[in-house]
Amino acid sequence: MPRVKATNDSKIFVLDTSVILFAHNSIMNFAEHDVVIPITVLEELDQFKKGSDTKNFEAREFIRLLDTLSKDHMIHNWTPLNGKGKGNFKVLMNPQNSLNANEIFGEEKNDHKILNAALSLKQSEKGRKVILVSKDINLRLKAKSLEIHAEDYETGKIKNISELENTGKRVLEDVDAELINELYEKQVIDAKSILGKREIEPNTFYIIKSLNKSVLAYFNAEENVLEKIEKKLAYNIKPKNAEQTFALHAIMNPAIKLVSIQGVAGTGKTLLALAGALEQRRDFKQIFLARPIVPLSNKDIGYLPGDIKSKLNPYMEPLWDNLKFIQNQYKESDKEYQKINEMITQEKLIIQPLAYIRGRSLSNIFFIVDEAQNLTPHEIKTIISRAGENTKIIFTGDVFQIDTPYLDSQSNGLSYLIDRAKNHPLYAHIKLEKGERSELANLANDLL
Repeated sequence: MPRVKATNDSKIFVLDTSVILFAHNSIMNFAEHDVVIPITVLEELDQFKKGSDTKNFEAREFIRLLDTLSKDHMIHNWTPLNGKGKGNFKVLMNPQNSLNANEIFGEEKNDHKILNAALSLKQSEKGRKVILVSKDINLRLKAKSLEIHAEDYETGKIKNISELENTGKRVLEDVDAELINELYEKQVIDAKSILGKREIEPNTFYIIKSLNKSVLAYFNAEENVLEKIEKKLAYNIKPKNAEQTFALHAIMNPAIKLVSIQGVAGTGKTLLALAGALEQRRDFKQIFLARPIVPLSNKDIGYLPGDIKSKLNPYMEPLWDNLKFIQNQYKESDKEYQKINEMITQEKLIIQPLAYIRGRSLSNIFFIVDEAQNLTPHEIKTIISRAGENTKIIFTGDVFQIDTPYLDSQSNGLSYLIDRAKNHPLYAHIKLEKGERSELANLANDLL
């Protein structure tokens, strides 16, 4: 295929390593514009190609993609990207510029080599706009200081930030008391009698109020009815507010296969998910509770002392704390207390880093993913796509508390899920807004 001829209207996008580790197919997402990969990026990807983390997968897949695209071409020359309306790409070797980022910033770094590649293109491609694309905010700032246009990688990023404030609940005021009485008596009522012509989303929860009475309800879209919700115990854990009641209802509703629970620390996200899973333990072969490993201060876990189990224990401890809290609702002599120990011994209940579970079959599994805001959209998609028969997946997290350097509130996997899965009959989302740890913990969340 001959090279697509560039025009002055087409732009040149220079991709940073962080973009490729975020999405290996990013090179294909720049419409008719041309894409440049600095040779430094390939050198960095070589360091990421081994391992089981998602970034390692992305590195390997990109290398394979580049190999396929360059089958009949030398990649230091412009090479067409396969597909209608696509531009070209090339790998830019180490350029020589009159302006050197290493000298300007006083240090030789890979980031500065990538900046030099963008500077070189500005000189050689006169009349065309050169844009550096990076998930690294600091690199984008350095680029702008050198008068290089710089952008975040926007594909998959939520455009409507208001979606992140979706609570999954609605409050209806001044409803006829007779209708509320009917819902109390019959436990179910035709949805239109209360909701009227409102736009109704599947699996939405309602706080319905009259002047002196209120009721919690769930919209069953399949039967087009509102069902009364009671506060129920799950392995002796009782919801403490309306939102927790809604979350536990979604967790224990067999018709809902995918649930996201958003909320700040201390709102009970993981505790409710685990309690609901234990309550339904007979309905699933295994319960998996996992979370991504985000090294402290962005250091690799290798710097921690001990074997791999010792290195990972600090990251898994919060999950074990939730399990111990549930277990301690009972006496050691109670069968419920002993059942948890038995499930752990027989591997019916597994608490592990997410990387250890990736690739396993997810059939007949109750799967809880904690701290899901630290996952990429691709990781979320990969987890859900592995779900087999009789699998339920719960994602918990806080989209405004990101611990990884190249994600933000609009680009993380949990936000992506909340935005893309809304209105699907198999999905429910609840935002927990009230902390239930203690008054002191609430003070920290509200004031500090």
